[in-house]
Amino acid sequence: MTTEHPTTDQEVAHGHRHLGIALALISAAQLMVVLDASIVNVALPSIQTSLHISFSNLVWVINGYTLAFGGLLLLGGRTGDVFGRRRMFMVGIGIFAFASFLCGLAQNEAMLIASRVLQGVGGAIAAPTALALIASTFAEGKDRNRAMGVYAAMSGAGGAIGVLAGGILTDLLGWRWVFFVNVPVGLAVIVGAPLVLGDGRGRRMRLDLPGALLASTGMTLLVFGLIHAGSTSWSNQWTLSSLIAGVGILAAFIVVESQRRDALLPLSIFRNRARSTSYVVMLAIGTAIFSMFYFLTLLLQDVFGFSPLKAGFAFLPFAVILSVTAGVASKLVGRLGPKPLLMIGTLLGASGLGVFSMVTPTSSWLTGILPGMALVAMGMAMCFVPLTLSAVAGVGPETQGIASAVLNSGQQVGGSLGLALLGTLALQATRDRLKPLGNAAAKVAGAAPPPKSVPLPSGVRTVIEGAYVHGYTTAFGIGSLIMVGAFVLVAFVMPRIDPMNGPQSATTP
Repeated sequence: MTTEHPTTDQEVAHGHRHLGIALALISAAQLMVVLDASIVNVALPSIQTSLHISFSNLVWVINGYTLAFGGLLLLGGRTGDVFGRRRMFMVGIGIFAFASFLCGLAQNEAMLIASRVLQGVGGAIAAPTALALIASTFAEGKDRNRAMGVYAAMSGAGGAIGVLAGGILTDLLGWRWVFFVNVPVGLAVIVGAPLVLGDGRGRRMRLDLPGALLASTGMTLLVFGLIHAGSTSWSNQWTLSSLIAGVGILAAFIVVESQRRDALLPLSIFRNRARSTSYVVMLAIGTAIFSMFYFLTLLLQDVFGFSPLKAGFAFLPFAVILSVTAGVASKLVGRLGPKPLLMIGTLLGASGLGVFSMVTPTSSWLTGILPGMALVAMGMAMCFVPLTLSAVAGVGPETQGIASAVLNSGQQVGGSLGLALLGTLALQATRDRLKPLGNAAAKVAGAAPPPKSVPLPSGVRTVIEGAYVHGYTTAFGIGSLIMVGAFVLVAFVMPRIDPMNGPQSATTP
């Protein structure tokens, strides 16, 4: 039986002033970091045309960010525990803002992708320290539930808000402003942090650099192998080598972590069954749902013919519904506990993706897209609030950063793996649909449909768009099945938690 020491009210309140302003500052930073994984989606067609990026490399504009973010989150969370959360929060936001400036200045594909990777590094430091700052600022119970509701709304709605902001900025100012906008926000956060956030001094422990290297390398190889399978085949030697090496290195990472005193990922945090289940569910949500923004954005612009601005506003209901539902969920979780909300949320998410899987090239946004958006938005809100609470409930202050990082890693790594895996399967489904036709359509199949501005032979565009919609709906259907699996996991593995005692009461030997 393991014993976990919840933080005391004294530990929680120490060193923090102006709690409302502190929450607003942390949430604004979290929103900026999370939405940057999606704000680029709506600008992809414009970026592709401006920088002449190939269809097969377009996905790396997204994955360069999410891969660095997910691969380094564990290390980023631990830096907050070691060097101080406020300090590393400011460092992460500073790196993020500087990298955003470089992205806006990018003149070619290589510079943009490299700058996106640097953005991911900054996000990997800032995101887990942001969640840990909330955990160390607000005592468990009503105050933390309310704060986590705001945080969850920012994390969940960030994807939709990013698409909306990306559409407005791309249409009115140009795609470079989807990056430039982060600079003043980042500077404001850096200036405000010392005024409203406690110092949060670190503790004496060494950084597990070997563990960080193994985790990042393993994830990079795994995602590269999945993406490479889309451009070649599953039997390609580079695909197989990357996948096998990635799995092997991640296995080595687990072995190494089990033997280190100052492990990057203390395996003891998984002994709480409720928390472990939460981590896996977040991984499933990242895998199944976060690629939705990528596919829907391309669908709306390149198949339905929406402008970037119109595509952005098409996601507005998603952000509104998720934010409202997150507020409701933060109140319900104190009465019902996390498990009932997670069961409802995973089913709603599966249903929404199921609606998307039935979209056709002639579907309308009102009847084909909006119902699925509403279901997924409510499902994510119902999941994010209890998941964020379960991740940091009952952990001591010395491990809040890494506990937060594991949850963020599930979301970001799941998103990166999901985009790579579902993108590959979607592309293969598209190619399979085009292959029997034996015409010019098969020659232009890439990672995304050719923009409307690209001239194509008569009738070819209709065939191509139908094939791509088939690929997208295939991905949505697989994502729906993943969410069904998450529901089964919550229903039969996650313990029932007494909402009066909080998630920390569910410990297992």
